[in-house]
Amino acid sequence: MTDYKNSKWALEIIELQKEDGSWGYFHSLSNPSENNRITTEQAIRRLAILGYTIKDEPIGKAVAYMQDCLAGKKVIPDRREKLHNWDIFTALMLATWIRRFTKDDDKANQVGKKWAEIINYAFLDGGYDHNRYVEIYQKIHGIPPRGGRLVDVVNFYHVSLVADLLPAQTALAFLDYILQKETGIYYIYDKPLSILPPVFQSIEASRYLAAIELLAEYKHPGCKEKLNFVVEWLNRNKEPGGDWDMGPKVKNGIHFPLSNSWRQKELRIKDCTYRITNLIKNLGN
Repeated sequence: MTDYKNSKWALEIIELQKEDGSWGYFHSLSNPSENNRITTEQAIRRLAILGYTIKDEPIGKAVAYMQDCLAGKKVIPDRREKLHNWDIFTALMLATWIRRFTKDDDKANQVGKKWAEIINYAFLDGGYDHNRYVEIYQKIHGIPPRGGRLVDVVNFYHVSLVADLLPAQTALAFLDYILQKETGIYYIYDKPLSILPPVFQSIEASRYLAAIELLAEYKHPGCKEKLNFVVEWLNRNKEPGGDWDMGPKVKNGIHFPLSNSWRQKELRIKDCTYRITNLIKNLGN
């Protein structure tokens, strides 16, 4: 198995971690850049992609920080947004990231179960019912939903948080809804996932794979079956030698590069093959 944990990319991120376990501001899933200091979300997502888990000190510290924030012992330093209920949204973000690294956290699991109950009720008839969503949201949270981000449950946080918490029938219905959503998964990919990217060697295809990697967390065999078309697409785009090459344009500082450098084409192919092989494995093929 390839080990990217000791890469220069990981060390650069770890050096920026603050004593409290954060990287400063918390919320932002956008790409890191020279003009944009890395956020806690960016840091832990990148470290996870490079192979870090809760057993590693930087992630352990970050998870402890998020647990303190979710418990009300600390507060994330971000500006309170007004488009939605900020406290509910903050709990959603924190619980999602905590559960991506550990399922052994009562408060995060409680948040997850609340959202699973909401989504299950919204899909009770086999398809999404917005009136049901508003009804159960208000019942669970005690206030009506505000703002587009929480009205639409097809975003990174909801999709990730409830992946292992939904009944099988709801998981299948929710996955169908996600695949057909015209705007994709908010924060991850902004086009319908049922339509494959036209160009395999592209940043769009890499972002598409990020969305499918999220859906691969839905373990029900029926969910895996619904994603078989992606596996077939990936296999059609193999290089003659059996590896994958997504091209140099997919270098975005998040999913790629994994190796220290792409000066050698072989390292780029190695990174692409590593990512796609893992995805196919997670899709059960």
